[in-house]
Amino acid sequence: MTYSRLEYSVRGRICRLTLSRPDKRNALDDLLVSELAHAMAAASKDPDVRVVILTGSGPAFCAGADLEYLQKLSRYDFSQNLEDSKNLMKLFHQLYTLRKPVIAEVNGAALAGGCGLATACDLIVASDNATFGYPEVSLGFVPAVVLTFLLRRVGEGKARELVMTGKTLRASEALEVGLVNEVVPASRLSARVEELAETLCNNCSAASLGHLKEMFSRLDGLNFPDLLEYAANINAAARMSEDFKKGMASFLKKEKVQW
Repeated sequence: MTYSRLEYSVRGRICRLTLSRPDKRNALDDLLVSELAHAMAAASKDPDVRVVILTGSGPAFCAGADLEYLQKLSRYDFSQNLEDSKNLMKLFHQLYTLRKPVIAEVNGAALAGGCGLATACDLIVASDNATFGYPEVSLGFVPAVVLTFLLRRVGEGKARELVMTGKTLRASEALEVGLVNEVVPASRLSARVEELAETLCNNCSAASLGHLKEMFSRLDGLNFPDLLEYAANINAAARMSEDFKKGMASFLKKEKVQW
């Protein structure tokens, strides 16, 4: 598929998705949401892709929803807005549950829905000039869909502060509260993310990472006994996998396993 708002590239075992609306600071509209969903599905189905990197072109990662598109949505009725909201919800869920690691490479402002995009990824690496925030309350709006993912990343106390004040965090502050995993100089950002992606490709079993992502997406929905039962089942299945057999054979031979 040819994308108009997105660049899709695969190098080796790494898929790079680049939001490509630099003149709009990579703002989200219905077409970009649709293209991202399609691209994520393509990366999921590609057996050669092991890791997905999500980033933005130009000086911003993603500034949230396109303002012209928001004006259009304000004239929609409830059913139309619900359909649009569900499309965004499905995209975030797709990011969060994809059975392959997704790294957000945040090269600048990640605000509102753009911050949500990063928050739904597994790992967030930010440049030292990146900013993060949920300013929706200043527009009379609510970061409803992304709040679910923000809660899981930073906890309720900090999530309440961020969404109720609409404050913007510098990259160093986002690191302190656990919103991002790592901050690097802007000149080193892409190289560091590629390095991290290669580490996941070379040092980690794809099957194991897939099991872990499934578990993270399901654990909160289970009561404690069911959670333990589910974990035991995953444990048993992992022990029977070809990856486990390969890993154990290499370990016993004192050889580095080649994933």
